Amino acid sequence: MNTPHIQTFPNLQALTAAAIDTVLEQAAAAITERGCFTIALAGGNTPKPLYEGLAKANTPWAQWQIFWGDERYVPHDHPDSNAGMAMATWLKHIDIPTANIHPMPTDEPDPAVAADRYEATLQQVLAPATGTIPSLDLILLGMGPDGHTASLFPHTAALQIRDRLVTVGDKDGQPRLTLTVPFINQARYILFLVTGANKQTALRHILSRTGDPHTYPAMLIEGQCTWFLDQAAAEGVVKQQGV
Repeated sequence: MNTPHIQTFPNLQALTAAAIDTVLEQAAAAITERGCFTIALAGGNTPKPLYEGLAKANTPWAQWQIFWGDERYVPHDHPDSNAGMAMATWLKHIDIPTANIHPMPTDEPDPAVAADRYEATLQQVLAPATGTIPSLDLILLGMGPDGHTASLFPHTAALQIRDRLVTVGDKDGQPRLTLTVPFINQARYILFLVTGANKQTALRHILSRTGDPHTYPAMLIEGQCTWFLDQAAAEGVVKQQGV
């Protein structure tokens, strides 16, 4: 596995400012090198101010392709929708072609069919070479107090999927769509945004590599990872790890 790069910040405001700079730096580099920037977004409260900040950024939006790392299986106009949150805080405020925004579909009676559709979208837009796993330039991830990331929850079947890009996750019996472990790990850059004292126990196990990855699924993410932690999450964790 790659050694994660860990940065701590005094509060969410400082973490968000650094995250905005990081996303825009990654976008500029990808556009310079490949003419396009591909990113998968996270849900939850922590990235909201990041999205609000990006709405004010000066960048060639037409060269961005927007995806999602996971989605609750609700309509996009539902208050719990990750796509709906990003649209409201960011994407509806910028001049980006609608065709460049790729929310996970949640309109199929069978979530597995929706997962197949989204996998086909990823394959089509990313256009990988035959026989290779496609990759995104940047995947934003959060982490729950239970150690889950995206919709990869502890001791669920989604953790075992290795032959797909997208699968159906399970949150207390409710379906979620989620990118799979190998596809996330294939990304050129993975940025975890983690805030709150209630994340300390999971972080301690994950960053020390002493936990069970099926209990703390974020341990399965072993690509090019950077962790941005606020002081509340890092307290008693980062110092212990010696990083």
